[in-house]
Amino acid sequence: MTLLDRPLEPRFSSSQLLRYLAKWLPLALLVGLLAGSASAFFLVALDWATSTRLAHRWLLWLLPLAGFAVGWLYLRFGRAVEAGNNLLIDQIHDPDKVIPLRMAPLVLGGTVLSHLCGASVGREGTAVQMGGTLADQLTHVFRLRHEDRRTLLMAGISAGFASVFGTPLAGAVFALEVLAIGRLRSNALFACLVAAIAGDRTCLLWGVHHTHYAVGAIPPLAPWPLLAAGLAGIAFGLAGRLFADCTHALGGWIKRKVAYAPLRPLLGGIAIALAAAALPIDPYLGLGIPTIQAAFLQQLAPWDFAGKLVLTVASLGSGFKGGEVTPLFYIGATLGNALAPLLHLPLGLLAGLGFVAVFAGAANTPLASTLMAIELFGGEIGVYAAIACVLSYLFSGHTGIYRAQRLGRGKFGRGQRAPEHLRLGELDAWRRQARRQEADRG
Repeated sequence: MTLLDRPLEPRFSSSQLLRYLAKWLPLALLVGLLAGSASAFFLVALDWATSTRLAHRWLLWLLPLAGFAVGWLYLRFGRAVEAGNNLLIDQIHDPDKVIPLRMAPLVLGGTVLSHLCGASVGREGTAVQMGGTLADQLTHVFRLRHEDRRTLLMAGISAGFASVFGTPLAGAVFALEVLAIGRLRSNALFACLVAAIAGDRTCLLWGVHHTHYAVGAIPPLAPWPLLAAGLAGIAFGLAGRLFADCTHALGGWIKRKVAYAPLRPLLGGIAIALAAAALPIDPYLGLGIPTIQAAFLQQLAPWDFAGKLVLTVASLGSGFKGGEVTPLFYIGATLGNALAPLLHLPLGLLAGLGFVAVFAGAANTPLASTLMAIELFGGEIGVYAAIACVLSYLFSGHTGIYRAQRLGRGKFGRGQRAPEHLRLGELDAWRRQARRQEADRG
């Protein structure tokens, strides 16, 4: 068949383009308005919870009761939404039914209560779940088809992510990139970009502002700084993989050992409260923003990243609600701080690279993470961030914090044998089955 014999691509007329824009521009703006407002309220509530906990340290002893309360609420009212971000990813891949609206207040209340009593959790998961849930409620209102619903959910994820961190470009690409390794759903780019910008602007209009990080001077591009950024990226990827694997392993283990769900965060809360009474681990509780900021400015203890990793794994693995991303920022910034003297690079640069690159490896989102670095730290860091994020992504392997993420094309092209639609959470079982089949044939 010659080129002339091939069927022509469907012509996209100007009227179709106008209808597309007329449909998705107002929808995406509405999604951004809803998600940005929800994030603004959430960030204000989170600031209150953090300041209250710091003023009343005895609240830490209520962490086991807070864990039990969150676990009971999800057991009683939230079984259908307990999967959180993974539910959003599954619904985008395989649209089934609209996400219940109760996901938003449940994750909001659970996260604020967790922070009020000192759990080491983040905030991205909460904002993304609220954004996706609120966006999905428009499915019935506008009677959207499955494909349109996919786009709407992705716009909600973009708006939630962008508004909670103040990074609209990263938020737009994150929703496209997080669904499957090596694949981007570019057909939703316009809606995600509009929703991300609108969500970020809406949050700012409510008077909520984001944390500033002083990365300092960036050295000019030269062989050693570029090589050092790559070496650091490898370390960041291994750290992201360790975090994801440990969180899933603890979560799976405690589910097997403790059948009654509310007891899991209760036991985790007891362990964390006792550890806080016996050890100086207060900097590893909550979001840890002051420590992240300090990592850009002064040398910290080289074990700070490990302390935060252990406390966050214990919190999330036992069932507390929140997110993984801000703890990953903490782990990355403090690990970069520890590596800076060894690699002879400025503290601010390595802290900034770790901030985004550990997240890139753990979430398998190198493009969004690179854009986040540029938005937060300036364009000069772009090349260094890209190197660190890509190598982190490669060295974290086929694992990640989102078990519903699809394998897609994989990280190494056609070398993979597993089907593209496979969820990361199913990959180990698929490998075991493949090994058994090979043994049977042998």
